Amino acid sequence: MSHDCSSESVSARPHVFDARGVARRFRHAAIFGALGALLPGEAMRFINDHDPLPLLAQLGEYFGPRVDVVYHRRATGDVVIDFVMKS
Repeated sequence: MSHDCSSESVSARPHVFDARGVARRFRHAAIFGALGALLPGEAMRFINDHDPLPLLAQLGEYFGPRVDVVYHRRATGDVVIDFVMKS
């Protein structure tokens, strides 16, 4: 049985990415890879223990207006952001 990833339906629920469980030296590469795999209209819910301002700047440079950043929580030790891919 074959599988075509390009024909998957777009999920209404964000894909969860909990960065707290990823080794620090791998985090940025893993996040870029995960965002690059999203289809237009999909979102990744990013959970972290700090506000990732340097990462947000890098994402802005790389993805530009193709990704929206939506904060849900922005407290010390508790940050939740949705990254929404646009078409």
